[in-house]
Amino acid sequence: MKILLAEDDTLLGEAIEASLRFEGMSVDWFKRGDRAEDALNMNNYDALILDIGLPGRNGLEVLRNIREQANSIPVLLLTALGSVTDRVTGLDRGADDYLVKPFDMDELLARLRALVRRAAGRIEPTIKHQDITITPSEHRVEKAGVLVELSRHEFLILCHLIENRGRIFSQQALTDYVYPWNEEVESNTIQVHIHHLRKKLGKTLIQTRRGIGYVIEK
Repeated sequence: MKILLAEDDTLLGEAIEASLRFEGMSVDWFKRGDRAEDALNMNNYDALILDIGLPGRNGLEVLRNIREQANSIPVLLLTALGSVTDRVTGLDRGADDYLVKPFDMDELLARLRALVRRAAGRIEPTIKHQDITITPSEHRVEKAGVLVELSRHEFLILCHLIENRGRIFSQQALTDYVYPWNEEVESNTIQVHIHHLRKKLGKTLIQTRRGIGYVIEK
């Protein structure tokens, strides 16, 4: 999953970012609401973790703006203890769930996975395609019942392509999805990841559309 994090508290933001990355997710973190909204308009994310009390543009304004633009990204709202009005307003403006600070990081991760799962139309906590079974919460991939070890980036690419079967992604689109916005990446990095995935999961799983990108067929 690629997550957009909008949180101005440095210590909390660092903790959330570290936890998400430890779980194998890609994270773009911004401390200002306007910067986060700009990022959302330029990139594709699986979910938004949105603090209400942001400088530049508060979380409720960001939430209102993205819903007015018909952006259906799952939003997990972070609120201060006792701010019932803000929580109610956030839910009414289109937030999918909320957490009250302070919160347990495992609960944040579980709620985030549930939001993304529902947005993808899945009920079960696993993703299946042919003889491949993926358990996102455990960063686990099996092929015909046999465990397959994948790197974090390989796992992200595989999940993204399987969740969007039939859709072609360019090399740049996959780079933007897998890596944070401020990280420099070699030009052939995605090609290397695709090569490793084919070796581990079969040559025909990921198809190349020459000059366009990569796809896993439905």
